[in-house]
Amino acid sequence: MKYFLAVCMTALLFNLSTLAQSKATTHKVEKGETINSIAQKYKVTPYDIYQLNPDVQKGLQLNSILLIPSPSAKKAITLPVKKEVTSTKHVMAPKETLYGILKKYDVTTEELQKVNPLLDVQALKIGQVLVIPSKTALKSNVPTQEKVVKHIVLAKETKYSIANKYGITIEELEKKNPEIVSNLPIGYELIIKGNPAKIEKSVIATEVKKESVQIVSKPVSSKVNFISYFVRPKETLYSLSKMSGLTQEELLKENPALANGVEVGMEIKIPESATITPVEAIKKEFAVLTKKNNERKKLALLLPFNVSKIENDTVNSITARLKKDKFLNMTLDFYSGALMAIDSAKTLGLNVEIKILDSQESKNSSAVAALTKSNNLEESDAIIGPFYQANVEKMAELVLQNQVPVVSPLSKENEVKFANIFQSVPNPDAVKNAMFDYMRTKGGNMIAVVDKKKGSVIKFISDNHKDVRFVPLTATGGVSAESIKSLLVKDKMNYVVMETENTGMIKATLSALMSAMATYKVQLVILEPNETLDTDEINFSSLTKLKLMYPAVSRENESPEALIFEKEYKKKNKVYPSVFATRGFDVTFDTLLRLSQGKKFEETTLEVTTEQVDNKFDYSKNTTGGYSNNGIYILYYDTDLTIKEAK
Repeated sequence: MKYFLAVCMTALLFNLSTLAQSKATTHKVEKGETINSIAQKYKVTPYDIYQLNPDVQKGLQLNSILLIPSPSAKKAITLPVKKEVTSTKHVMAPKETLYGILKKYDVTTEELQKVNPLLDVQALKIGQVLVIPSKTALKSNVPTQEKVVKHIVLAKETKYSIANKYGITIEELEKKNPEIVSNLPIGYELIIKGNPAKIEKSVIATEVKKESVQIVSKPVSSKVNFISYFVRPKETLYSLSKMSGLTQEELLKENPALANGVEVGMEIKIPESATITPVEAIKKEFAVLTKKNNERKKLALLLPFNVSKIENDTVNSITARLKKDKFLNMTLDFYSGALMAIDSAKTLGLNVEIKILDSQESKNSSAVAALTKSNNLEESDAIIGPFYQANVEKMAELVLQNQVPVVSPLSKENEVKFANIFQSVPNPDAVKNAMFDYMRTKGGNMIAVVDKKKGSVIKFISDNHKDVRFVPLTATGGVSAESIKSLLVKDKMNYVVMETENTGMIKATLSALMSAMATYKVQLVILEPNETLDTDEINFSSLTKLKLMYPAVSRENESPEALIFEKEYKKKNKVYPSVFATRGFDVTFDTLLRLSQGKKFEETTLEVTTEQVDNKFDYSKNTTGGYSNNGIYILYYDTDLTIKEAK
């Protein structure tokens, strides 16, 4: 202890002596001060302060005392340096990274730490002064061709993960690749380092049509620039991943607590660049829309009748064509339902001008450009159609400047290019995710029996729902009752997701679950329609006892209103409505009602969820552009042999 005190006294006397000789002064650190603000106050550099106060490189402490050199004498105050190594200094600027500094001065981390013994490379701060060995001085005065480093985008990679991999910021990545979009295409070639004379583009990038609109991603300031976010009701790891722009692995890395489950109100870290839906937009009401405004609205329906092809068909009569052309039958069914919706709108007194046009479309072509020009479709208040996604996007592009909403009636694509597209059919992945979200809200134990042939399902669950446990299969690819029961838990509902079309595997799973019902609470779940379950080999009573549950984009509605629609449709068309006829009614009637609310169409989609005959419309804005419909039903077989909606 005496030795320690003696050393401290010696150091204190040395500092006081130096202070007196150099006419230095002292400064007491106050709240909110930084090295930069203190240096400016005394007209010195941060480097000068660090020389006299090396511990400050770890951070300022409130009420601590700093030695400040006087501007006239500061040159006399130096720290001992080895004679054989001269040095220069570098002040950390905003958004700089360790990787950038190492490359700028051509030094290694070890060399930098050797002359900066107190340096914490994981906690560099703005204004921090680094000593750089002069043997590796700036190379900017001698232009050299920097070696080009490229990176091919892999599945599930994000700008965040790529920037992290190479030790650069997202902003640096975007600066090198100004054309990149928020959802990087797989196979895209990024420039990480260097400036080639001509940046090559991947095959995927060159296939993008010239007429497409480039969506520029919102710049992210830094790879460590995170903000706090409080989890909202019904949010899941999947939805948080989509919202934040991170993969689930990246999200869990920043928020390890999420591995134990997503809970309402928990505080997590997300990038500042995340697209957060305003709270008021989340509080969406379920409502039955009625007429509220008598202002005349214009609606256009573009349906693929392809009349010219029918007229030019010299081989098949119209009757023969109707018998074998499924696409034409689907179009006519949708059209018949849309006409019913238009009649209903007239009955309600809605003031709407309707244009029904032949889109003359196939997968690769359509007449939307000519129709837009000849019918002034850019003046429409909304457009329904065409049917094919590529043609929907072409239509949306043509009326984008006027922000005309284009409702896609049948396509299911998740990613869209234009902000004015409204996908009225939920995406298949969203449908499956809705099933898992429901099971989580019930606090259930989720296990999965998946045939090894269902590779895409295994990957989907593994990538997006890591809290689901897979039942191990036997050596022959089957399943045993013991392996299923080993994963069941008591005092919880056990949701068993079964994805197989193998009759033997289905029977084994059903048998195991039926025998387990005496001890455990179990419910059978499927993610997609399974025709094998409808065969005579599968006992239907087992499915009802296990209350088979599944997600669906439409329901079997037996309400009085639905029965009236069915009755009126049959009266008018001599047949009962098909799925496409009902969809034609639902999409058209919902659009007409939204146009009559005295608000913009997109405003109503963010405020109100609606239900028509068989379909629900719960639109939300996508982070990548456009709107998707999250109107998904969770249905189950009840013991009274009816299909009901799960609550």
